[in-house]
Amino acid sequence: MEIVQVLKALADETRLRMLNLLTYGELCVCDIENTLGIQQSNASRHLTKLKQSGIIESEKKSQWVYFRFNQETLQKYPFLNDIIDELSNLSICKDDLQRLHKYKKTGNTC
Repeated sequence: MEIVQVLKALADETRLRMLNLLTYGELCVCDIENTLGIQQSNASRHLTKLKQSGIIESEKKSQWVYFRFNQETLQKYPFLNDIIDELSNLSICKDDLQRLHKYKKTGNTC
């Protein structure tokens, strides 16, 4: 069942933090790694789980892979929008977004 995969993907703090970061917009894996302070292998593992569930999708641009929400899945499961909105109330997610804004403001790119 597809919904089971979606729910399993949500059952991890790092993946929820990644979803929160994607509210900023499309992000490269290096943006996510730097903001969350995790290694590339860890980020890739979590992003793969989110992608397999259909919550996010990716696009390769040059040598970089960019991630964004899969709008079809968000429409199919409207409760995901509520969960994503609720993440903005968590202090760790607020801190993550502040770090991302600061990182992006410095002009860091992959």
